[in-house]
Amino acid sequence: MAEENSHSDILSEENGAKEVPSLVEGVAEISLSPQKEEDDGKEVTKKKKKKSKSKKKKGPIEQTDPPSIPVLDLFPSGDFPEGEIQQYKDDNLWRTTSEEKRELERLEKPIYNSVRRAAEVHRQVRKYMKSIIKPGMLMTDMCETLENTVRKLISEDGLQAGIAFPTGCSLNWVAAHWTPNSGDKTVLQYDDVMKLDFGTHVDGHIVDCAFTVAFNPMFDPLLEASREATYTGIKEAGIDVRLCDIGAAIQEVMESYEVEINGKMYQVKSIRNLNGHSIGSYQIHAGKSVPIVKGGEQTKMEEGEFYAIETFGSTGKGYVREDLECSHYMKNFDVGHMPLRLPRAKQLLATINKNFSTLAFCRRYLDRIGETKYLMALKNLCDAGIVQPYPPLCDVKGSYVSQFEHTILLRPTCKEVISKGDDY
Repeated sequence: MAEENSHSDILSEENGAKEVPSLVEGVAEISLSPQKEEDDGKEVTKKKKKKSKSKKKKGPIEQTDPPSIPVLDLFPSGDFPEGEIQQYKDDNLWRTTSEEKRELERLEKPIYNSVRRAAEVHRQVRKYMKSIIKPGMLMTDMCETLENTVRKLISEDGLQAGIAFPTGCSLNWVAAHWTPNSGDKTVLQYDDVMKLDFGTHVDGHIVDCAFTVAFNPMFDPLLEASREATYTGIKEAGIDVRLCDIGAAIQEVMESYEVEINGKMYQVKSIRNLNGHSIGSYQIHAGKSVPIVKGGEQTKMEEGEFYAIETFGSTGKGYVREDLECSHYMKNFDVGHMPLRLPRAKQLLATINKNFSTLAFCRRYLDRIGETKYLMALKNLCDAGIVQPYPPLCDVKGSYVSQFEHTILLRPTCKEVISKGDDY
């Protein structure tokens, strides 16, 4: 616009008429350039666009296959996804809008975030494992693949972050606490029912979560029984709820299922001497048991508690006993200083304190950190009551057991199913 105004001023001057043509020519030359200017403008715009493309922010990092990127890198904000939120029942609905209860949650956010980080690792690892588990796998290879993936994704850091307990991969009538010891040659078969129970932790805040793998669709009703029973237990759980009431609800759902195996019909039974449990910091079993049959304790759940809600459905007697070679061990949580005579036992205890503290471990984990010829020393620690052995728990031979498990948090305002995922 400034250029147009200057043209009209020049043309209106009477004395400068002779100079007008030359000036006009000059102006004409200038006025012929809008197209050129437009073209130049386009070039500038293109350059700007090119530059802006190069400065464009990259999208969120995606996990690799197989998983190798720590979840800390996938969530650079440091905030990890919430689990599934469930509201409490009618008598506790007031908590949802209570400003006092919300403030309590704000104060607990660092703890919530730690356990959510552990849960995100669990979800990603189990998703990967489900994609690769097949009949014919050596159980040791499967466990080590799972455990090494956990170590990567959780950014293993001594007792600050890592595996919470040994990978349980109990088969068929073995309900829990079996993992292969070094040298074990057990291979997963098409007709096996495997309970894959593994744990993750960050700062001692443990996620305990399990599912069952069965390739033969004949076992589907057995798996559905324990999965639905676990969902029922989660739904019934809440602040001030009696543990015995949860057990009764679980049993009713579990035992409404039947499964036909090789032409014979079985009613699915809740295993009466296996339970869910409260979880504490660096303490997988924190003192309260959540039964899966009626007639349990009158004790109530309390605000702020973590629980593992797990159910076991069996085609056997519905009762387990200790059997087979032991693989799982854990230092007793409340044990004080105890004198030990064997120097080797003292040395092994120092190794356990440094690497596991009161988290559960297995013989493969001792092998991995370089311990050798430790069985006598380990027995000495067990005999002294410092370490507790946890042998495999078995129903009758020839039966089949299914398990599903989630970790829940009884927040002041709501119930959070920490380990819930798209899969179960």
